[in-house]
Amino acid sequence: MRIGDICTLHTIHCQRDTSVQDAALLMRQHHVGDLIVAEQPNGERVPIGILTDRDIVISVIALGLDPASLLVGDIMSAQLLTASEDEDVYDIIERMRVNGIRRLPVVNSLGALSGVVSIDDLLAFLAQEMAELARISSGQLVYEKRTRK
Repeated sequence: MRIGDICTLHTIHCQRDTSVQDAALLMRQHHVGDLIVAEQPNGERVPIGILTDRDIVISVIALGLDPASLLVGDIMSAQLLTASEDEDVYDIIERMRVNGIRRLPVVNSLGALSGVVSIDDLLAFLAQEMAELARISSGQLVYEKRTRK
């Protein structure tokens, strides 16, 4: 299955010159734990980084820094990994596992942001897959009972 079929399409984003405090407020308003940091060079939103609530805690709050005086670009994860909409879900799971990341921006063929996939999205997908496997087993049992009286 394509990652573009299971990712969350509605993403919350900001720019690198957004203050960390404003970014935290955006997270609070939208009930999310991350913001995709993006630029719009040709009208398309292109991801250049990601900011998580953990980044804010570790890089700002724990050090006693003022979130209003820092910019997202100062603390965002700039070495951004992305997934193409057409990549296979299981390949993305492996990439996230190897790199120890919980969220991954999804981009279209032009590199523009089309969504974000999280561990929660992947767990929901895998739960559905497991349910399908369980139905196969129970279906087999029903079939055997009917045919082997």
